[in-house]
Amino acid sequence: MIPVKSTEEQRAAYTQAILDKWKIATPDQKRRGREWYVTAHEFAARIAAGDTSKGAGVLAALSANKSWAENCRLARKAFTHGMASGHVRDAVTKANRIMAGTHPSEVLPMHIKTGCFYLCIADPDNSEAVVIDRHAHDIAVREIYGQRDRGLGAVGRYNLLANCYRAAAQKIGEVPSKVQAVTWVAHIERK
Repeated sequence: MIPVKSTEEQRAAYTQAILDKWKIATPDQKRRGREWYVTAHEFAARIAAGDTSKGAGVLAALSANKSWAENCRLARKAFTHGMASGHVRDAVTKANRIMAGTHPSEVLPMHIKTGCFYLCIADPDNSEAVVIDRHAHDIAVREIYGQRDRGLGAVGRYNLLANCYRAAAQKIGEVPSKVQAVTWVAHIERK
C-alpha cells in the first residue's frame, strides 16, 4: 500500500504517471473518456424520470465492486421496480433511501469514491470531484495491484491521489474527472 503521507517526490511521481497515461491515450480514448461522465449524467436523468441527482445517487450507491454495465442494470431495475436489489445490504439500503427522497449527500460517503462518483455523474463539469477507484490508483502508482488492498478507504490516501489527479488536470487544462476518465479508458484497454 502506498503511504497515507507522501513526500513531494512521491506526489510528483504519481502525477507524472497520470500525465504519462494521458499522453498514451489514443484520440478515440480521449474522446470517450471526456464524454464518459456526460453519458452517465444523461443515463442518470433517463432512469430517474429527469431527476439526475437521484439517478446519480442510486448509480453511485450501487457501484461498489460492480462493472459499469452491471451498475446500470441494477440502477435501472431499482427505478423500474421501485426498490433496489442485487447488491449488499448497505448498498441497497442507501439506494432505497435515495429513491425515497433523501438527498444523496446525506446517504453516501462524500469524502471517498462513492460520493465523488455521485458528484461527477450529477455534474460532469465539477472542478473538484475525482473518482479514485482501483484503476485510478494503479495508474498513479504504475502497478497493477490485482486483488491486493489499495487502502482507498483511508481519507488521507484517497485525497493524496485525488490531489495528484487535480495537479495533472491543471497541467493538461481539463477538469479532474475527465483526466480520470480518459486515463481509466486507456488503462482498461491497455494491450
